[in-house]
Amino acid sequence: MSRVIIIGYGNIDRGDDGAACVIINLLRGKWGIAPLENFDTGMDALGREADSVFISQLLPEIMETLTDYDKVVFVDAHVGDDPTEIRCDRVAPEYAHTIFTHHMTPAVLLAFLKTLYNREPEAYLVSVRGYDFDFKQGLSSRTQSLLPAAVDRILQTLSGETASQ
Repeated sequence: MSRVIIIGYGNIDRGDDGAACVIINLLRGKWGIAPLENFDTGMDALGREADSVFISQLLPEIMETLTDYDKVVFVDAHVGDDPTEIRCDRVAPEYAHTIFTHHMTPAVLLAFLKTLYNREPEAYLVSVRGYDFDFKQGLSSRTQSLLPAAVDRILQTLSGETASQ
């Protein structure tokens, strides 16, 4: 049996940086699973064929959990020079030196997973364009409007219909 985990990450107190939390809850709704409540990561309820969690950042501590999965979909919000509204990219293990020891990219997390646990799940990053990262809860209307398409993209990725964009 192939198992998948969707890992949303971000800060719900920084506007659009909380988009992944909303996306995770939309996915959970489609699967008939109760939404995550405030401060609930979903890590205590793993064990389905398709699991979903929301964490504030990618940490090395999640590696052992990932050993149980064949496919990982990371979900976050992006900003900056990338004008793409929704990106879906394959992620390969790739080590990159960082001065932050408790924050890593999906590629770096996968590189450590491969090195320490000899596991290399199929992995993707679905990223939604964020427009407002002020200190507040709630998403901008522009980012909110992208969420249904982001959920669809994740479901397509899970079903094997992947295409980078």
